Amino acid sequence: MNEQTPSSFLAPAPRRLTPREGTLSLALAGYIVAAPALHFAAAQIKAALNERGLHWQIAAAPAASPGPRIILSLTTTLPHPQGYRINIDSQDVLITGTEVGVLYGAYTLCQLIQQHGANLPHLLIDDWPDFAARGVMIDCSRDKVPLMSTLLNLIDLLARFKINELQLYIEHTFAYSAHEEVWVAAAPFSAEEIQQIDVYCRQRYINLVPNQNSLGHMERWLKFPRYRDLAECPNGFEIWGETRSASTLNPLDPRSLELIESLYDEYLPNFTSPLFNVGCDEPWELGQGRSKEAIEQRGGRVYLDWLLKLHKLATARGRQMQFWGDIIIHHPDLIPELPKDAIAMEWGYEATHDFAGHGKLFADSGIPYYVCPGTSSWNSLIGRTDNAKGNLLVAAQSGLQHGAIGYLNTDWGDLGHFQPLSSAYLGFLYGAAVSWGVETNAELDVAQALTRYVFQDSAGMMGQLVYDLGNVYQRIGPKHVNGQLPAYALSWSSELIAKRLPQYEAREGEKADLSEAAFRESQAAIKALIDQFDSTDMQIPDADLIKAELTQAARMTQVGLSRLMFQQEIGDISLAGLSSQVDEIIMGQQQTWLARHRPGGLSDSIARLEALKEEYRARM
Repeated sequence: MNEQTPSSFLAPAPRRLTPREGTLSLALAGYIVAAPALHFAAAQIKAALNERGLHWQIAAAPAASPGPRIILSLTTTLPHPQGYRINIDSQDVLITGTEVGVLYGAYTLCQLIQQHGANLPHLLIDDWPDFAARGVMIDCSRDKVPLMSTLLNLIDLLARFKINELQLYIEHTFAYSAHEEVWVAAAPFSAEEIQQIDVYCRQRYINLVPNQNSLGHMERWLKFPRYRDLAECPNGFEIWGETRSASTLNPLDPRSLELIESLYDEYLPNFTSPLFNVGCDEPWELGQGRSKEAIEQRGGRVYLDWLLKLHKLATARGRQMQFWGDIIIHHPDLIPELPKDAIAMEWGYEATHDFAGHGKLFADSGIPYYVCPGTSSWNSLIGRTDNAKGNLLVAAQSGLQHGAIGYLNTDWGDLGHFQPLSSAYLGFLYGAAVSWGVETNAELDVAQALTRYVFQDSAGMMGQLVYDLGNVYQRIGPKHVNGQLPAYALSWSSELIAKRLPQYEAREGEKADLSEAAFRESQAAIKALIDQFDSTDMQIPDADLIKAELTQAARMTQVGLSRLMFQQEIGDISLAGLSSQVDEIIMGQQQTWLARHRPGGLSDSIARLEALKEEYRARM
C-alpha cells in the first residue's frame, strides 16, 4: 500500500507507505540511538531535527529518558540489501536495515521531519530500489570543471535522493603528470582531489566510478603535435557538412594503446571502485582515415578488437569495464563476442529512444548493461522538461523489463556547456526517483518535489517555475533532437542557420512554427516566468545564485531567439542590437560560471559567443 499524500509527500516515493491514525510528538531534546557504524545516518537525522529547533544527541547506549527515541538498528532480514523499514508509532521511531538501508531510511525520515517538524505521523514504510545501481554522470570536460565545493554539495544532494553511483566524465581534465600541455589551461582535477571525492562518496555509500574516454572525443589531445600522429584522421574530417578537427585515435596504431595504458596506470589507482568506464562512444571519423582499409575488410571487428584490448587493460588492473554501447549496437552479430563481464552502457536522450530494443539485444547475448538516459539540460539552456521526464521514465521501464543491472543519468556539456547546473536539477531528481521505484514514482509531482527538497521554497513556487521554463521549448516546433533551436543558434554560424532552418520547415508532420508570433510568445513566456523569481523564498544558501544563473540561461535563450528572428528578417532587430545582447550575456556567463566552476574552459566556451560578436561587427 502506498498512499503518497500531501501530508506524507516523499521523493523518491517509497514502495509501500501505510499511514496510521495518530502522531508521535518529539521532545525538544532526546536521543538518536545508533551504533558507531550508523553514525553518519544518525548525523543526518540530527541535522534535520536541529533545523526544526529540536536538539537531540546521538548515543549507542543512551541514558533513560521519558520521551520517545529514534532508534537505528541493523538487520539482514529485509528482502533487499538496500531496503529499509521505518515504523513510527506511539512509542518510538524505528529504522531498520543494513548500513546503507538505514542511511536511506534516515534520508526518508529527514523529509518527514522537514514536513512535520516535531509531530510525526504514525506510519509504516517498507522500501527498496528497482535498480541496484542508480547513478549520475557529470560532464567535466566540455567545458566546465566544477569547484570542489560545487561537487561536494552536489554529492550531498544526490545522496539525499538515494543515488549510489557517480561518474565524472573525463577527456583531458585530470592532471596527468606526463601530459601537462593537454590540461594546463583546463583547471583539471588533481589526484589528491579525486581521492578526496572518493572518500566523500564512500561515506555516503556512493560508488565513484572512474571514467576516461579512450577512443573518440580525444580532440583536446590530438590537437597537439605530440599526439596528432595517433589520430585516425590527423588533418580533420567532414561530418554533417562541417569540417572538424581530429577527435578519434587510430585503433590500429600500437602507440594509441600505449598512451591509453599509461593514462590508466596513473588515473585508476586514485579510485576504490571496482568499475571503470572506458567510454568509446562516437568515434566519428573511424574508418575514414588510417583504419579505412581494415574496416572495409573486417567491419565492426576493428572496433570490437579495440574494446577487447581495453577490457584486458581494465581487467589486469582489477576493474570491471563499462563502455558506451552506441557503436556495438550497430553490429548485433558481434555482441555475443563481448566478454560476459563487460557492462554495456546503453544511452539515448530522447523520449522516443529504443531502450527496449537495444536492451534486449544485450540481455539476449548475456551482456550486463545499464540504461543511460539524460537530464535534457545541454543544448537547451533552460531544459526540456517533458522530454527529460519521458526519456528518464522509458529508460527505467525498459531497463526493468529487460534486466538492466543499472541506471546512469547523464548530464552533458555539448557546445560550450552554456547551461547552469541548476537546469539539471529537475532531471537529477526525477531520474533518481524512477530508478529507485518506477511504479511508485512515474507520476511523481516533480515540481512540488523540487520546491520542497531542492529549492526549499517556502513560497511554494520555484519548482513549478523551473518546470514551466523547461517546457518553453515546445512553443517553437518541431522538437530538436538533443536540444532546442535557440540554444543551437548561439553556436551555429549564420550560414549554418540559413542551411538548417529550411530543413525544419520541411519535416512532414512536424512543420516548424518559425513565425514571428511563435518567437514573440516564447520571449514573453520566458520573461513572465523569470519575473516571478523575486517572489520565491528559497531557504538555501545559494538561492540568489540559482536565480541569477537561471535568469542568465533564460536570457541566453532569448538572445538565441532574437538571432533566429534576425536570420529570418522577422521584426526590427538590428545587428547593433544583437551585438549588444551578446555583450550582456558574455558578462553574465562569466559571473555565473565562476560561482560554481573553475576558470579553465571558460575562455573556450565564451569564444563561441565572441564569434557571434565578430560576425555582427563584420556584417555592420
